Amino acid sequence: MEECHSLTRKGGNTLGPAIEYQKVMTEIVFVSLPGPAEPSPAMSGGELLHGFLTELYRAENPEVKNYIDLLCAKWSIHYRQKED
Repeated sequence: MEECHSLTRKGGNTLGPAIEYQKVMTEIVFVSLPGPAEPSPAMSGGELLHGFLTELYRAENPEVKNYIDLLCAKWSIHYRQKED
């Protein structure tokens, strides 16, 4: 925790920090769309994962789509359409 300026009572007793804050650094993952449509034997692990995450994004069932959206929010995963 980072802290700023401690408060002091008369007589020199310290009350503790006036403000405490914690720096939170988060990573954001962007998944570019479209991704691979089908796996192939020559794909790397990253390409396989890209295809898998793309397929999850294309889920048609509303309950599944909602669950995937909740997981993406929790894990800072964002999908973005490639611009041509």
